[in-house]
Amino acid sequence: MLSKLASILKEAFTDEGGSVAANELLYHRAMAGLLCEVAGADHQVDAREESAKVNMLMSLLEIDETEATQLVDSAKADAKKSVSLYDYTDKLRQLDQPQRYALIKAMWQVAYADGVLDPLEDSVIRKTAELLYLDHALFIKAKLAAQND
Repeated sequence: MLSKLASILKEAFTDEGGSVAANELLYHRAMAGLLCEVAGADHQVDAREESAKVNMLMSLLEIDETEATQLVDSAKADAKKSVSLYDYTDKLRQLDQPQRYALIKAMWQVAYADGVLDPLEDSVIRKTAELLYLDHALFIKAKLAAQND
């Protein structure tokens, strides 16, 4: 599924104009930004959530740990300038439902990484799912799957 995601994104980015590499970086930073928004929603930095962000990016984007860590660092800087989740989700609308599901599941996994689901983390994930038009059944499935991991 992830290689299919990469090929779809390359097609979409080529159609939007600009170089594939530049647009792909925007997509990667948007995903990293959403994971950072979840981890930072409760205003507490937790090493388990930091580690989960890197691991989820490695899995979702098929990148190595160094690249994932750099994305997280960039996303933290971007988050300070972001005014809403729309800044991120607008770049990810071309994803199909299974890809959206994978992203939302990763967000739940980051939220649960510290063993506590804060209501603010829940809110960020719910709003993201709404902005990405994820089917509610898949939203619930992602949450349950993350709880069981």
